[in-house]
Amino acid sequence: MFIATLLTNPATPRLEGALVESLRNAWGGGDALWLSPDVAAEFLMESIPANRWDVWDSLQAEGVDLVVQPAEGRRKKMLLADMDSTMIQQECIDELADEAGVGERVKDITARAMNGELDFEGALIERVGLLKGLPEEVISRVLDTRITHMPGGKALLATMKAHGAYAALVSGGFTAFTAKVAADLGFDENRANTLLAENGHLTGKVGRPILGREAKVEALHQITARLGITPADVIAVGDGANDLGMLGLAGTGVALHAKPSVQAECKIRVNHGDLTALLYLQGYADSDFA
Repeated sequence: MFIATLLTNPATPRLEGALVESLRNAWGGGDALWLSPDVAAEFLMESIPANRWDVWDSLQAEGVDLVVQPAEGRRKKMLLADMDSTMIQQECIDELADEAGVGERVKDITARAMNGELDFEGALIERVGLLKGLPEEVISRVLDTRITHMPGGKALLATMKAHGAYAALVSGGFTAFTAKVAADLGFDENRANTLLAENGHLTGKVGRPILGREAKVEALHQITARLGITPADVIAVGDGANDLGMLGLAGTGVALHAKPSVQAECKIRVNHGDLTALLYLQGYADSDFA
């Protein structure tokens, strides 16, 4: 059996009952279950409809996300999440670059790297090099004044952990940021790159080895082995090209507000919902939220 989930942005609830019923009837689905009024609904069906992506495309224009996935085993035992533009609304290195006066140059490199146009490791080394001489204290200021959590993140972490799941934050960004974000949101562990500093200033270098696409896959393997679970037990979420490995390996890989090249390789795409979409996709209703 498969399950179709329709959802939209909780900040602007716009999912209409008529739309859900129309699609359910067209696809021969079971009774619709509303997980959140005007925000998320689901129904069971026996097979994946041939026009799935045509319907997905038409719903995108209406601000509605559609996900079709196997019904069995969709509630996961582990969350593996990217940080920048996923758990937070910014790219940390871009914010540091603004403080260093090289914001536009770094943002262009970041965008191209996340879309898979540039080698991630080379792009990171180049961008960090442009931060040379920046006072370390700027990191704290950026964390306090520029970094905001992605909507739905606290509910996602609290709910999954309340139901026994483990949560890991694995980022191609920096430990100075992941440590605080992980603590604020309730992650069990975090992994990221280290910005090197001397005498209170950034050296323009990053610690080795650099954590990129393969390191995220390695983290998934290592953590699941340690927990005694499998990659099929994981829901992973990210937005950039360096997330594709872990998104493809996880039982449920969610491209959240992702770059076009990333969406093209993922079957589960959330462009309108926030991080609570990951709860709805696992069958959690508002009443289940912690």
